[in-house]
Amino acid sequence: MVIQAKDIKYLNATELAKLVANKEISAKELVDVTYKNIDLIEPKIDALNSLTKELAYSIAETVDSKIKNNEKLPPLAGVPVAIKDNMCIKNCLATCSSKILEDFYAPYTSTVAQKVIDNLLIPVAKTNLDEFAMGSSTENSGFKTTKNPWDLNKVPGGSSGGSAASVASGQVSLSLGSDTGGSIRLPASFCGVAGMKPTYGLVSRYGLIAYASSLDQIGPFARNITDLSLLLQVIAGYDHKDSTSINKPVPDYSEALKVDIKNFKIGILSDLIAEGVQPEVKSAIESVLKLFKENGAQIDEVTLPHQKYAIATYYIIAPAECSANLARYDGVKYGIRNEDSPDLMDMYLNTRKKGFGDEVKRRIMLGTYALSSGYYDAYYKKAQQVRALIKQDFDNLFEKYDLLVSPACPNTAFDIGSRVDDPLTMYLTDIATVTANLAGIPGISIPCGFDSNGLPIGLQILAPVLQESKMLQAAYTFEQLTDYNRHFDKIKL
Repeated sequence: MVIQAKDIKYLNATELAKLVANKEISAKELVDVTYKNIDLIEPKIDALNSLTKELAYSIAETVDSKIKNNEKLPPLAGVPVAIKDNMCIKNCLATCSSKILEDFYAPYTSTVAQKVIDNLLIPVAKTNLDEFAMGSSTENSGFKTTKNPWDLNKVPGGSSGGSAASVASGQVSLSLGSDTGGSIRLPASFCGVAGMKPTYGLVSRYGLIAYASSLDQIGPFARNITDLSLLLQVIAGYDHKDSTSINKPVPDYSEALKVDIKNFKIGILSDLIAEGVQPEVKSAIESVLKLFKENGAQIDEVTLPHQKYAIATYYIIAPAECSANLARYDGVKYGIRNEDSPDLMDMYLNTRKKGFGDEVKRRIMLGTYALSSGYYDAYYKKAQQVRALIKQDFDNLFEKYDLLVSPACPNTAFDIGSRVDDPLTMYLTDIATVTANLAGIPGISIPCGFDSNGLPIGLQILAPVLQESKMLQAAYTFEQLTDYNRHFDKIKL
């Protein structure tokens, strides 16, 4: 069977795995066709930082050998996947889209990447991101700006914009991103794909290059909930290398994939569909709630009493942790080094000046200020206290409700360049997503409509800690009752 690039462009991961398992295409041939697709699409999107061809073909050879020997394969064996460029894969570039790491090859493999490899998925590329995952539009990359496949003049969201755009554009069917304040859910919303931030600690952070350690969490992107749940199954689980990893059995997420939300109690976060929300976004969310209600769910308006403090709290805690985590990039141990400096202190300063972009410098300065003597109690300590109150708000709501819903973002994708000079407006893009990271709860964004310009709108569903199955069930139900995840033929690349 001869398969062309266009034939697999929008096949789902489960469909691709079936083709490989049934010997309709070899894993090597699938990798060949994937790279042909990348050659055709990537110049228009700029979603990828590097290709991992040697690794990809090595795993493909293993898959084909196992098929030849009639060995049992994992569910997603042979399926290409793209991995955000802040996750380490041994002997592959790990740049965090920063000039300070532009020639850094990882000396070891992250736990998530190893799980992907062990399950015979095939990493084909590392994806572009906002530098060190700091941003909401992927315009802060030190290398290039990723474009939104639905409109090349729009941003794809961030910081995992490359991961989302690579899936939406048909370069791959699956990808991994990281979410610190919405960095999976926001680009999933803007790019019309499904993206999940799991419970903090469900997925190991070992080998994830840190931005804000108490907030970062790795999660999957896919074009449907079935594929998303299968990839989550691969990457979830306890890891002794990560001190924050949760040591509990991982459920079979595929068991949650049934069309049934009868008797679900769902709270709509009313503050997030109030003034300032794009009318088409509000209308799409209202249509979701109507559908849920028609299918047996109880819907009530609820509020997070401390929602109004969420952005301020996040933008104190995250930069504070960033300033500590990025102190290691000093030109001594790894990364670029300014060789022209007359002494050690100048070498530190010049290396960081040359290596870091404006947004990273801004957040390091904000964080250093918040942690400095005389300001620690007033800012960082106070922010941590508010964080505890936000978590308590969620605990109180989840005593009464199974799930909470809101828009993933108050607006659809905005023009490239329109917010880069206005960091406060850019930060407000995360208003609906940061609370989940502050509380450590899982969240997902799924497509739920389109605006008048044909840009996707994302529905955010939030669940209690370790209740991913319930969240996936609601997302799957909505997906099966609608067709918003089946419009990729409208993307013309």
